[in-house]
Amino acid sequence: MTTFSMPTAPIAPISEFHLYDTTLRDGSQQEGLTLSVADKLAVARHLDDLGVTYIEGGWPGAVPRDTEFFARAAGELELRHARLAAFGATRKAGIAVAEDPQVAALIDSGAPAVTLVAKSDLRHVTGALRTSAEENLAMVRDTVEHLVGHGREVFVDAEHFFDGYLHDAAYTTSVLVAAHEAGAGVLVLCDTNGGMLPHQVTEIIEDLRGRLGAAGAGDARLGAHTHNDTGCAVANAMAAVRSGITHVQGCINGYGERTGNADLVTLVANLQLKMDMDLLPAETLAETTRIAHAIGEIVNMPVTPRAPYVGASAFAHKAGLHASAIRVDPDLYQHTDPQLVGNDMRMIISDMAGRASIELKGRELGFDLTGEPELLSRLAAVVKQREAVGYSYEAADASFELLLLDQLGRVPSYSTVESWRATSQLGRDGTLESEATVKLLADGDEGTERAHERRVEIAEGNGPVNALDRALRAALRRRHPEVDEFELRDFKVRILDAHHGTDATTRVLVRTSGRGLEFQTVGVGPNVIEASWEAIYDAYTFGLFKSGV
Repeated sequence: MTTFSMPTAPIAPISEFHLYDTTLRDGSQQEGLTLSVADKLAVARHLDDLGVTYIEGGWPGAVPRDTEFFARAAGELELRHARLAAFGATRKAGIAVAEDPQVAALIDSGAPAVTLVAKSDLRHVTGALRTSAEENLAMVRDTVEHLVGHGREVFVDAEHFFDGYLHDAAYTTSVLVAAHEAGAGVLVLCDTNGGMLPHQVTEIIEDLRGRLGAAGAGDARLGAHTHNDTGCAVANAMAAVRSGITHVQGCINGYGERTGNADLVTLVANLQLKMDMDLLPAETLAETTRIAHAIGEIVNMPVTPRAPYVGASAFAHKAGLHASAIRVDPDLYQHTDPQLVGNDMRMIISDMAGRASIELKGRELGFDLTGEPELLSRLAAVVKQREAVGYSYEAADASFELLLLDQLGRVPSYSTVESWRATSQLGRDGTLESEATVKLLADGDEGTERAHERRVEIAEGNGPVNALDRALRAALRRRHPEVDEFELRDFKVRILDAHHGTDATTRVLVRTSGRGLEFQTVGVGPNVIEASWEAIYDAYTFGLFKSGV
């Protein structure tokens, strides 16, 4: 087992720093994440907009979808900033490199850069490849020379580098030296198992530099590829940068096998905003949040709300104490300006909210409540009372705005509900039949024949909630046809006080979109039907109001 001393060298100057994205290859190994060729092309365009240096498109020759991606990319992908890289392995043991079909596929892909995965842990060489240490070195050397000879820029991913280095530093170093001597442009140190900690990364790189220098490879350019199994992928990559590496690999939003790869979004923001590295233009960095969320939608794995920098909760404040300080100076409770990465500060309204929180939330929604202490106190009291019985406004800004409008005496009224009901019964054919009836007075101009026009609508649906939605929409449609432009996009049910069983309070959160809007409303009731009715009714009220009806 090799031991190391702590480094004393300062961070190396950065020249043409590489931001290498492997979302389309390593990221797609995440459980539940599958990308079509069209998806890969769309993600690549967003990555190019972000300004990454390289986009690893996949493994042509081994994965048919990746082979197709490179073929289509040649005619469909116009990259302004990034270069495409094809991923593959060194030649097989005992086969001449010119005769290895997978190496030929790397050349045929047309990618200007090729990243080769090479075994650098002697245990994997003998146990997984089942070949000799000398043959593995020859495989690395032959493949790099062959690809360089075909005009490709070649990077070598030293698989299991850190684990291999701790086991046998001399052999692992010899793999890197062989790649460098054969013409590899970057030697990428891979924490393939994701087991390293930042201080280990620093110590190993410092020791490696001495060994490379002694072997005549002191000028080799180093990179880092880190996984998040210890929760340290970004920290390990930053430690590598502090140790002088000038090429970092990662995935947007931290996608990847097991617990994921280094989150390239967080990494770039940290390097630029915390370590003062000039990697992206300010206007490009400000697109980070938009791009992260756009890619999340394409791959059907939305950005987690708690993601650093770009998550919806990254700059969200809930405690009243925070709000009081933020009202004086936002920087007192924020580590950076959220607009630098295209995000924004949010105030969360909950039973922890005080007058300062509500004042700031009102300002966020376009209401100036300055100088309204009585209104703020009343709103705070109402919020606390309603949250005590099950309401939650953290993710339901639309319902909070309706509550605020009500306290201001400005709540819109489009109808007066007379009654509603929903029923379900098992049909003769064994299917469940659901029906709803809504009776309301459609509010109109007083003194006209249309004032308080009574509407009765019956609708069937896929379940009682869907039937209620259809009946309410039909009842509103004659006076307000705009309701047909709104769509209920998501529906979440939360059972509160579950120990009460079927008598428990129910909270429903509904997300609605339409007419350029997207918002959420909340309803609470003794059962899912009543809670759903409130959330849906508020959704149509808010949607009509915000769209100027």
